[in-house]
Amino acid sequence: MNLESIFRSIIMDHNKNKRNYQAQDGDNIIETHYKNPTCGDVMTLFLMVENEILKEVTFLGDGCSISMASASMMTERLKNKPLSEAFAIRQAMERLIRDGMESEGVNLGDSLSLKGVHSLKARHNCALMPWQALDKALAHNEKYTQVDGEPT
Repeated sequence: MNLESIFRSIIMDHNKNKRNYQAQDGDNIIETHYKNPTCGDVMTLFLMVENEILKEVTFLGDGCSISMASASMMTERLKNKPLSEAFAIRQAMERLIRDGMESEGVNLGDSLSLKGVHSLKARHNCALMPWQALDKALAHNEKYTQVDGEPT
């Protein structure tokens, strides 16, 4: 089995067996609806932030296998991460999909399996949809837009 087959298997597993696929409710939940402008995939992202840490990251949605797998992977990777680390991971994901480049020192977990999407420009927004929803949800939180305490 080659690396491409392994990556495809990881993507299909996350699409079929979505992790953290559930709604959250409560006063401290940030709920953000997001629609991919290029294809119509939709999702709702649920975040619970406590002391600048993403304690819970879940989602509901309907879309292609790439967007749903990416959302599943993102929720696993970001749970219990400080906002500044989440932002660094988000930037690394953008670089992986848009430029096909891995970011040194940033662990993308299963999201690395989406590297092949780089060559499919029409699918970039599918892979980045949950990350764009994260940006929207945390747009007003300055800790999310800092890496190592420095504004970006």
